[in-house]
Amino acid sequence: MVLDDLGTSLRSSLDKLQGKSRIDEDDVEEIVKEIQRSLLSADVDVSLVMELSDAIETRALEEEPPGGTTARDHVLKIVYEEMVDLVGDSTELPLEDQTILLAGLQGSGKTTSAAKMAWWFSKKGLRPAVIQTDTFRPGAYDQAKQMCERAEVDFYGDPDADSPVQIAREGLEATADADVHIVDTAGRHALEDDLIDEIEEIEGVVDPDRSLLVLDAAIGQGAKEQARQFEASIGIEGVVITKLDGTAKGGGRAHGGQRDRLFHRVPRDRRDGPGHRALRALGVHLAAARDGRPQAALRARRARDAGDPGGGR
Repeated sequence: MVLDDLGTSLRSSLDKLQGKSRIDEDDVEEIVKEIQRSLLSADVDVSLVMELSDAIETRALEEEPPGGTTARDHVLKIVYEEMVDLVGDSTELPLEDQTILLAGLQGSGKTTSAAKMAWWFSKKGLRPAVIQTDTFRPGAYDQAKQMCERAEVDFYGDPDADSPVQIAREGLEATADADVHIVDTAGRHALEDDLIDEIEEIEGVVDPDRSLLVLDAAIGQGAKEQARQFEASIGIEGVVITKLDGTAKGGGRAHGGQRDRLFHRVPRDRRDGPGHRALRALGVHLAAARDGRPQAALRARRARDAGDPGGGR
């Protein structure tokens, strides 16, 4: 499961702190190296790994453990807090009437996420409806319809229509009695101008309360550019990470979670309210590295920051 590999790699290092009331630089360095190996092998950007490492190292060496707290528990608390800050805390979608727009590339898991989300709302006592606007991918209508039937939630789509905007408009009218509208949009194999134009038109018609970016956990650092472009286009309130139960490294989760650093927000007054919070995934799968090569990248990064063109060798 999520974070299991990182937890396993850290456990032996933390166990060495058992019984200690204070820790030294060697203890902290060993723990930081384990975290670095795991994150870098999960395709997390070096700059984010460096920032996390520096924060953990500084706090572990400078902060005094509260009274009655062991050094091990204190360091564990620091690692947890800094990892949460990196990955992003989980927040639940409010149980209220709303319209949700799902965006993302083809194959990211938007249609499955739409059906699962609708099922979740229905179990919470609301009446959801999924509106399928994908006219690009063959089989998108059939997939969405079948999944919504299995989830026993309302569904609207038109396999004969050519205009996603028309489907979105008519879908909202046909499912007017629903409490929650989840609009599933088309994707492409890559970020293309026609995809951005299409989703901007749909957003203008459905006027969503929140737009969520759906990312495949295998995407790694590619999440950064996707997040920036979709944010500039329609404004993204949250990130949904899919396929975390597979073998994907999941480093993109860290990039998706760093909203404030990745996104250049387009001001939208109607989205300034406190109810517009991000839907976060539960975490990120971090596979442990099997060699020391990630450390070379970190040394090179430190050398560049220090102005050493030789890479710190």
